[in-house]
Amino acid sequence: MSVLDQLTGALAGGDVRVVDLTHRLDPDFPVIVLPPEFGQCARFRMEEVSAYDHRGPAWKWHNLTLNEHTGTHFDAPIHWVSGRDWPNGAVDEIPAEHLIGPVCVIDCSAGAAQDDDFELTPEIILEWEAAHGPIPAGAWVLMRTDWSLRAGADYLNMAEDGPHSPGPTPDAIRLLLDRDIRGFGTECVGTDAGQGAHYDPPYPAHFLLHGAGKYGLQCLCNLDRLPPRGAVLIAPPLKIRGGTGSPLRVLALIPGGSK
Repeated sequence: MSVLDQLTGALAGGDVRVVDLTHRLDPDFPVIVLPPEFGQCARFRMEEVSAYDHRGPAWKWHNLTLNEHTGTHFDAPIHWVSGRDWPNGAVDEIPAEHLIGPVCVIDCSAGAAQDDDFELTPEIILEWEAAHGPIPAGAWVLMRTDWSLRAGADYLNMAEDGPHSPGPTPDAIRLLLDRDIRGFGTECVGTDAGQGAHYDPPYPAHFLLHGAGKYGLQCLCNLDRLPPRGAVLIAPPLKIRGGTGSPLRVLALIPGGSK
């Protein structure tokens, strides 16, 4: 049997299972809110074109309106100013083989339950590696916070001084870049902490990751169903010419015996 035959057999037999890490895309799903002087991210809208009626008797379909960064979505290097000149930095230019890779899940859910501004630090990453082994080059690193269990205003968690949500410190991102990761993902509306503007550099997950040609994933869910390591992530964005990002359906392959 070929490797692919073994994989399809394992999927059919349950030795490998598929976990959907994607929120349903609908008009009620929250989007990031920027200061009013900046342009804003559009919510998802769906307009019916026909439904087996006089507008089209044998078919049903919709027009969609949305931002590249609405819902569960992918960030390409050119999304941020630091990655604007990165070669193959748009979603249509990213090599397809970069869109599938191993996953390391760092569980920060206990800390995030106690502190909305919980930080992923180098110390937490090193503790994870001591328990589970080195983060391999080319891996996706996902920060589990269980933030995806929130909804509506509680998900954005806005206050007078802006949003409050967990995220990585600049030194945490630098350590992950030293590991040559493929990208970083979170359950929050962005890869950075809600108060990430106050770091140096501001929004380090965006500035440092994309400046190094790495990718981001946000608005993930079901990270509690993944093992700390051993899963495979499949995360292909839409192939939009010059696209800075894209909504997508993120899937993980996990061993059948995983939780």
